[in-house]
Amino acid sequence: MALYIRDQTVDDLATELQRLTRAKTKTEAVRRALEKEIALVKQAPPLADKVATALARADALGASDPSFDMKTFTDEMWGNV
Repeated sequence: MALYIRDQTVDDLATELQRLTRAKTKTEAVRRALEKEIALVKQAPPLADKVATALARADALGASDPSFDMKTFTDEMWGNV
C-alpha cells in the first residue's frame, strides 16, 4: 500500500531525515523513524501506571485542607487583595 505525502513540510522533514541518516530512500528513512517511534511508545509505561503513581504521590502528601480557598491564595500571591 502506498503512502503519499501531500504536506510539503512533512516531505521536507522526510528528506532531511533521509540525508541525516544516510538512508537510501525517503521510504527507508520514514520506516526507520516509524519503527523507532513505535518502540518508544511501546516501552512507555501505560497511562494507568502513570495515574497510579501520581495518586500515590498525592496520597503521600496527606489529606487536603477543606477550608483552603484557592481564589484568596492566588489573589494574595499576585497582590490582588
